[in-house]
Amino acid sequence: MFHTPIVPFARKRSRPVEAAVPRHDVVKFKDVRLYLVERKMGRSRRNFLTQLARSKGFIVDDNLSDEVTHVVSEDSRASSLWKWLKECAPKNLPRVNVLDISWFTDSMREGRPVAVETKHLIQDAFEVLAESYEFNNMEGPCLAFRRATSVLKSLPWAVRCLGATQDLPCLGQHTKKVIEEVLQCGRSFEVEELLSDERYQTFKLFTSVFGVGPKTAEKWFCRGLRSFSDILTDHSIHLNRMQQSGFLHHGDISRAVSAAEARSLRSVIDGAVHCVTPAATVALTGGFHRGKEFGHDVDFIVTTPELGEEESLLPNVIDELKEQGILLYCNYQASTFDMRKLPNHHFEAMDHFAKCFLILRLESSQVEGGLHCAEGDIRGWRAVRVDLVSPPVDRYPFALLGWTGSRQFERDLRRFARVERGMLLDNHALYDKKKKEFLAASTEKDIFAHLGLEYMEPWQRNA
Repeated sequence: MFHTPIVPFARKRSRPVEAAVPRHDVVKFKDVRLYLVERKMGRSRRNFLTQLARSKGFIVDDNLSDEVTHVVSEDSRASSLWKWLKECAPKNLPRVNVLDISWFTDSMREGRPVAVETKHLIQDAFEVLAESYEFNNMEGPCLAFRRATSVLKSLPWAVRCLGATQDLPCLGQHTKKVIEEVLQCGRSFEVEELLSDERYQTFKLFTSVFGVGPKTAEKWFCRGLRSFSDILTDHSIHLNRMQQSGFLHHGDISRAVSAAEARSLRSVIDGAVHCVTPAATVALTGGFHRGKEFGHDVDFIVTTPELGEEESLLPNVIDELKEQGILLYCNYQASTFDMRKLPNHHFEAMDHFAKCFLILRLESSQVEGGLHCAEGDIRGWRAVRVDLVSPPVDRYPFALLGWTGSRQFERDLRRFARVERGMLLDNHALYDKKKKEFLAASTEKDIFAHLGLEYMEPWQRNA
């Protein structure tokens, strides 16, 4: 994200390009293409790991290309690694997983690409700080660091000195202090202190449970609880249904979902919805709609061609999933949407459309290449988090835009609409305050056009 000049990547003389996949190796994972960073790893070790991965069915490129989905680095500082990646400037950099060698070794051990977890990521200083402020319910500093992250990630050039950030927006004094520390020392001591802080670690653990937010985590922390066993053995704590399911299936739903699993769930949801309403529309949203290889849940928007028909859609879909025996948990929330109450001048985190938060059972036989399960898991199935949202068909483009994300992109887009265009944008509608009218849209492109913006493909919204 920002870059230290202390440890540059040495430029190597070009070598003949080898075939990415030798003919005697069978490709098992066509959606995953690796690139191993030679620096720190060494040429001989890189060659060994390359052959190991290819022998297990992975595609490994000898050169960083626009097709690479996973960049793996060993013992590299995030600052110098991102500097090198931006200099290489692959077109798909916003979609690339930049990972520590631990992801590679875990994948080799399990014989398949494992889900990306926090421990595998090259940690970003601003993301850690933003999360810490979120845990402390300090929305202002949290948003400030998330905006700073988006600004720096969007730059077409590498930040090599603090002076280069002088005219950039959304960079406050605290932000610049962290940048300066990383540029000078290659790391942020504030972030390192946070990562070893008991409060941060405990909040990180507790909020990994489905149904547990920062406020609940704080309440448990203040009571002296530090582990799952502390919570589950404290008889004075009464877990709600969502939290009970969160603990019951924690091993599965805390493990990220792969793109292959998301595609399988698309088939499951598509089948259930069209069994109920053959003419219904089903759209995959969230990170997977933006081209991500892994995510923590799978989101869908479902609607019907006729206004009003969507009101009974989700209850009927839930009944169908029950009938199939794959519904492990369901929290259905009926629609409270009322066009007469719009526009809403105060943004709300959750829209008013009918929705249900589910945990579904996904069988290994349904997933191309198998499930992403823990080593030694022989059940043949896993639990996966799925969210369904059902807006009226005339609200569909706005809901699709809002649920596609990323979260920071949506925040910035709403702010742009309000500040630069005098409009109010949310998941329900786009309202022009000057004309005092709602602007109609049939597609996401219509919404961008109303805002005077060039349309951005979903994969471009990952900042």
